[in-house]
Amino acid sequence: MAGRPRIRERTDEDLDELGTILTRVHAEDGYPVEGVASPRAWLTDPGFLRSWVAERDGALLGQVSLAAPEEAETIALWRERTERDIDEVAVLARLFVSPEARGLGAGEALTRAVMEHAREHDTALVLDVMAKDRAAIRLYERLGWERLGDIVHAFDGSPGVPAHCYAWSPSAT
Repeated sequence: MAGRPRIRERTDEDLDELGTILTRVHAEDGYPVEGVASPRAWLTDPGFLRSWVAERDGALLGQVSLAAPEEAETIALWRERTERDIDEVAVLARLFVSPEARGLGAGEALTRAVMEHAREHDTALVLDVMAKDRAAIRLYERLGWERLGDIVHAFDGSPGVPAHCYAWSPSAT
């Protein structure tokens, strides 16, 4: 593989390959913590506004989605901190990169694509990241994301997983 990852909008034709990548990511990193019983459903949540993929030499490297905000702990922390309305924020979600493509800049390029889209629409961004995902945390902090606080990411009756909430504002950078 040569050159920088190319970012483009995701298409339905990408979903099967992304599902395969997601299964490998889960096997290696435990992401998503909820598991990957249905990768296609996890990738096509009706709350998603847009999704992008990173590719290089015709191969998909990973993806990210931008989601509409829902009343959740991350949004509550952001609203408490900023006193802004929920319609002024979106959620960076479902970011993952193939284990074989780590270190090629795909995660950063995907994150920057969402940030640029948000900047163009004067929209703040929030996300939550599992505390165990140190490489992702380093990326967000290097790109200027501000840690809002900590939560427990609970799912399917589980006791939950420690997570950090982050926010980014187009006026911050």
